[in-house]
Amino acid sequence: MSPAKDSVVALPRTRKQRKRFKRKVKIKAKRRAQKLEKLKERENVTPLVKKYWLQRYDLFSMYDVGVKLDEEGWFSVTPEEIAARQAERCAGAGVVIDAFAGVGGNAIQFAKVCHRVVAVDVDPNKVQLAFHNAKIYGVEDCIDFIVGDFFQLAPFLKGDVVFLSPPWGGPSYKAKENFTLDLLKPKDGHSLFQVAQAITPNIIMYLPRNLDMLQASELSWLSSPPLDVEIEENFVRGNSKGITLYFGDTALHGSVLSFL
Repeated sequence: MSPAKDSVVALPRTRKQRKRFKRKVKIKAKRRAQKLEKLKERENVTPLVKKYWLQRYDLFSMYDVGVKLDEEGWFSVTPEEIAARQAERCAGAGVVIDAFAGVGGNAIQFAKVCHRVVAVDVDPNKVQLAFHNAKIYGVEDCIDFIVGDFFQLAPFLKGDVVFLSPPWGGPSYKAKENFTLDLLKPKDGHSLFQVAQAITPNIIMYLPRNLDMLQASELSWLSSPPLDVEIEENFVRGNSKGITLYFGDTALHGSVLSFL
């Protein structure tokens, strides 16, 4: 008696087919796990950082590979496009000191084009996150991570460029019509600049877009003779994100306004 037309005869899989099947199962399981991780992450996004989470690929283009941030890191990290532009000014430099490294956005970009980066932050958790994120970008071996207070460490640090992106006081900085240097944390901008100046005259500062421009230019006069300074307004997707001040050899054109 012949089998029914709709009956199915299961044929044994070859070794190659079994391997392919197992690989597909693993890939599907990995994708499900990643999807669940993303859903869990989105549920844990606080109202304070939701806006920044929506801009996560502007902050880190490799975000989906496993980049991690704490709450403060979300609104403190320099957008990657701006960080890369700032790093271009240091291309080929021996040592760049990132005085307030946070979760590593700037340190990663400096490490791509410079010989060595010293990433300093007073928060051990942020230093761990910065190291983790540097591994994602494959530059962890080019960065020395230090847990400590920049003001205490500065007399012992040597570098060719100092990058300063101190805390702006959280998202509330936007409410200020004119952001002055005394609002920076943990010390005012003039004190911070002078400490960095004792290391090198080549300084880059990343500050709020509503910065008092007169105060910004006055920083160059803290040196004798006055340092060259270039003022650059930084944009991402047409939105102003901050002001970068370039001093010393990092200033290319004097006091000008340029766009990103």
